[in-house]
Amino acid sequence: MKTKTFLVAGIVGGIVNWLLGWLFYGILLADFFPQPEESTSMIVFILLGCITYGLFMSYIFNRWAQISTAATGAKAGAIIGLFMGIFYNFFNLAMQPETTYEMVGVDIIITLVMSAITGAVIGAISGKMNTD
Repeated sequence: MKTKTFLVAGIVGGIVNWLLGWLFYGILLADFFPQPEESTSMIVFILLGCITYGLFMSYIFNRWAQISTAATGAKAGAIIGLFMGIFYNFFNLAMQPETTYEMVGVDIIITLVMSAITGAVIGAISGKMNTD
């Protein structure tokens, strides 16, 4: 595994994931999901979480799966996103009394879509960097 490929693909994938989250949760579905009060530290921690997720996917793609195309990245990202969405939302149902089953379903779908797009970006970047 090339460390440079892992880092670049993971960080770019994390930034893409963060922007998609802003689009889906902050704009398109802002009225559907409860919005926390914005603060600089909250945005920084969300960005760091997204970059960590991008690095997680990049590590899997580059170290174990040798994923190097957008198509295979999207497929693997969708599977990872499905399981991460289900995992996260089970905990949300247990700990957040205001969470509804409708919110869970929508969030799982959004997580799947965001992860597929993030995976496609990571796969494409990994493939491009590994051929250089």
